[in-house]
Amino acid sequence: MSRIAFIGLGHMGGPMALNLLKAGHDLAVFDLVPAAIKTLVDAGATEADSAQTAVENAEVVVSMLPASKHVEGLYLGETGLLKYVSNNTLVLECSTIAPESARKVAQAAHECNVRMIDAPVSGGTGGAVAGTLTFIVGGDADDLEAARPYLEKMGKNIFHAGAAGAGQVAKICNNMLLGILMAGTSEALALGVKNGLDPKVLSDIIAKSSGRNWATELYNPWPGVMEHAPASKGYAGGFGVDLMLKDLGLAAEAALTTRASVPLGELARNLYSMHSAQGNGAQDFSSILNLFKK
Repeated sequence: MSRIAFIGLGHMGGPMALNLLKAGHDLAVFDLVPAAIKTLVDAGATEADSAQTAVENAEVVVSMLPASKHVEGLYLGETGLLKYVSNNTLVLECSTIAPESARKVAQAAHECNVRMIDAPVSGGTGGAVAGTLTFIVGGDADDLEAARPYLEKMGKNIFHAGAAGAGQVAKICNNMLLGILMAGTSEALALGVKNGLDPKVLSDIIAKSSGRNWATELYNPWPGVMEHAPASKGYAGGFGVDLMLKDLGLAAEAALTTRASVPLGELARNLYSMHSAQGNGAQDFSSILNLFKK
């Protein structure tokens, strides 16, 4: 089994690290939140007092952080991890960040003889717990093959999108579409209910008709329609509004960089921004329904 350093033990990183532990790997873990570290230590991991300490003697490094600035701060500069890891260490950077940041860090890793892939995930906290995440990978094909045994312990589907940064591009394209679909589904359901339809009946009709999508099939935004969806749990857990807003912002940045046109993506970003500004940033993103119900 491998010696793995895992940095970032939040709602996604924590369950991912637990799945690596269950697979028998030796984990050194670090997070800024002591309670997150304790959960992993109680499960058998070793606590590190810093990210730099965590990567000592590590064969593999996995990081799962909130944003581009955190990833660049972790790996670059005089105190960055690239100064501390050994040659040929394999780094799996699983955060969702700007493609340009991913390429910047990957280039720095290459110059330090460190193998790195960007491997953002799809599947939410449920997928992280169940080990059924989808990994969308950018980087060298050989490095992906080296990473595959670890990715397979945390996920079910692994796609190679292309060179460094490509995983991030594919991820933000997917999440932009997801945000658009959830907003559109919520708008349609709210319209139907205001005109006298039962939300469950309407959802069943859409799920078997040309409007069907992931939201109507697996993640319905109307409370009570799907027992296990966040909408039926007060919009708790799942994928937060502010996280969706972050990803829609990354899509907007990518569009500006390449002069791409994303009018629906920008509309969705504005809708989620309005919803967040009303105090809903921590709720699941399917709570965008409430914007239309009002």
